[in-house]
Amino acid sequence: MKNQLEAKYGLPSDVKFCNKCVISNQRPGSAVEFVHTLNTKKQTMAIDDEGVCDACRVAEHKETQIDWNKREEKLLALLDKHRKNDGSYDCLVPGSGGKDSALQAHVLKYKYGMNPLTVTWPPILYTDYGYKNFKNWIDVGGFDNISFNRNGRVMRILTKLSIENLFHPFQTFILGQKNIAPKLSLKYNIPLVFYGENEAEYGNPIAENSISLRDKSYYTMKNLNDIYLGGITVKEIIDTHGLCLNDLMSFLPPRVDELENSNMEVHYLGYYLKWTPQEAYYYAVEHTDFKARPFRSQGTYSKYNSIDDKIDDLHYYTTFIKFGIGRASYDASQEIRNNHITREEGQALVKRFDGEFPDRYFGEVMDYLQIDPDYFRSELTDKFRSDHLWKKVNGDWKLRHTVNNDGVND
Repeated sequence: MKNQLEAKYGLPSDVKFCNKCVISNQRPGSAVEFVHTLNTKKQTMAIDDEGVCDACRVAEHKETQIDWNKREEKLLALLDKHRKNDGSYDCLVPGSGGKDSALQAHVLKYKYGMNPLTVTWPPILYTDYGYKNFKNWIDVGGFDNISFNRNGRVMRILTKLSIENLFHPFQTFILGQKNIAPKLSLKYNIPLVFYGENEAEYGNPIAENSISLRDKSYYTMKNLNDIYLGGITVKEIIDTHGLCLNDLMSFLPPRVDELENSNMEVHYLGYYLKWTPQEAYYYAVEHTDFKARPFRSQGTYSKYNSIDDKIDDLHYYTTFIKFGIGRASYDASQEIRNNHITREEGQALVKRFDGEFPDRYFGEVMDYLQIDPDYFRSELTDKFRSDHLWKKVNGDWKLRHTVNNDGVND
């Protein structure tokens, strides 16, 4: 029996790639190797899609199984339920002014006649073009907006902790971004909240049209002592970094009683309207003057996905180190699912760009977070590599398995 190499983060020890796109089963929350079942009147039959990820199944389902006219009818009924004619806001749209939030806010206001309030949890470090896109979203698109300028010192501390303890530059940003919408929904009594794409588009567990407020992640305020931010407990953060609970509240979810006593509904617009990232980009260019990067993003070939924050590129690099999946893998997989490129083209793009070091903003990010660049690139990076994914060959780290079947152990 061969020795099993350690697989960190609860990842599968055997690396396998989706048969349709270029993502692997190392993506947290992915489901690549299982047989999907279809219930019929007579029996349960297995569909021949073993080795296909959830995101590809969702894409196929969108093309072949959904009546989008009926979905739009459901959307209209939902909007009519919440529509207000007194000039007040009747829905809330969280976003940054990127292609997706530009589309969702514009469609809701100008096609369906709703009165959206847009809300923004700003990037850690705005890029110049990211900030311009944000301004164009509200100025050219024409939307009221609340941009929550949280405590910068606390954001810096938590982001640094997230990198050093979890190798996850975006953990606290994601928490704040997720929690700001329900909090402002409660504060301004706007019960209808719209996100854009269903998370299943990216391989997260398949969800329905709405986010359940019974989700345990919205209930963590009930157990404050069990909350971890940046890999350590709230109590440790307060005790060791000179912060108080109030400093951390903007990163935490609403209280349980606030949610239980509300009539809040959180929905994905992408459940009701067919959502294609490339089409969202073209729509944002036309209606809110959205601009792509003037150069491709490091680690991939695209110019318009996740370009608001200077830490974006570093975040995707950390996923490459931890999971063997870089930014090109995510971008190519999505374009394969939407039939814009072939799997073979995706494989070539992954081979060329995945894992490219994001040096364009690296020095600025390290300086902002007060992290030694050499410490990050050597000791910290190597600490978070998983043995089952990486092997050192002649002084250089190499992936054991790749989608091109040219890894060290392929």
